[in-house]
Amino acid sequence: MSEENLNKLAELIRRERDNLLSRWRSQVRELPSARNLEIPVLNDHIPALLDELVAALQTGSSQTIPEALVESSPPAHGLQRLQEAFDIQEVVAEYNILRGCIHDFAANNGLRLQGEPFHVLNRVLDQAIGLALQTYATQQALEVQRRREEYLAFVAHDLRTPLNAVSLATRVLELTFPERSARSESAQMLKTLGRNVKQLQALVEKIIEENTNLRTETGVKLERRDFDLWPLVEALIHDLRPVAGTGSTQLINRVPQNLVAFADASLLRRVFQNLIANAIKYTPRGKVIIGARELEDALECWVSDNGAGIPEDQLEKVFDELVSGAPEEGGLGLGLAIVKTFVEAHGGHVRVESKEGFGSKFCFTLPRKPGEESLS
Repeated sequence: MSEENLNKLAELIRRERDNLLSRWRSQVRELPSARNLEIPVLNDHIPALLDELVAALQTGSSQTIPEALVESSPPAHGLQRLQEAFDIQEVVAEYNILRGCIHDFAANNGLRLQGEPFHVLNRVLDQAIGLALQTYATQQALEVQRRREEYLAFVAHDLRTPLNAVSLATRVLELTFPERSARSESAQMLKTLGRNVKQLQALVEKIIEENTNLRTETGVKLERRDFDLWPLVEALIHDLRPVAGTGSTQLINRVPQNLVAFADASLLRRVFQNLIANAIKYTPRGKVIIGARELEDALECWVSDNGAGIPEDQLEKVFDELVSGAPEEGGLGLGLAIVKTFVEAHGGHVRVESKEGFGSKFCFTLPRKPGEESLS
């Protein structure tokens, strides 16, 4: 009798598969993450799981259940749900919704789920939940670790420019001390500062070198606010003057003094820092101009120079990680990738105009504050 009930339940699920999936979808759509998913994406591996359940019911052997599921639908389903931003409770919920739908279909067709059919159904679904959650949690942990490492690499890269400025300023001060003051306390402090800066530079380079294969889709937390853009750029120019001075590069601030930006000030400063530092590097004895203007629905900013320029065949991939700033040139190509990541995190876009031998202009936009109209 038990084997007959197993076969009846298997036949019911096989025959009513589409209706069962339809009812399951209507209930799963009440989960926040599932509301806007199209049917193929929402179904995902659930149809395959039903086929596996039918096979398990027909065999009636609990030993076949783990073998049927380990390399099949639940792990793939767990990964897909992570990509669709389901939380872990929603993954459990949709399996339990499926369990409830099967119970309802069985009851409506005069089939009582008890004994062996009840146990096989629960073993299959419980095993599926476990495998899906294990894959989901493992991949989520790996993603968190990757983002932490990526964030560390970004911070390390952005520390490089101010550290270079401190190092150069320290060296200038050491050279300006008169010879007779070489043993003074101030001179010793400068030498100590120089040594420590070099140690920090070495640590920063090591962190960047160990994280050169990171992607840039990191989640960036923004703290937007209104602030004057001219002072931010002016302060950054002041901080970078020691670096620019080594190549006699002029830094010119042409941002209107009354221009207000709505953005994360810390991240925007890092965007400008990367673009200006990059321009200084390729513009010895030239000019680097920083500007901005209001557009109808955005704020446009740019950093232009009259330096070496970029070969035409490299323009399309200049924002890709490791493409710009080859290691032998003193960079690992993270700078422009960071710029792209931070600008796009704001909902903006970044582009470059350049001609080899005539300089480059890097432009990016920041969306206007919601509900704000242009003053131009």
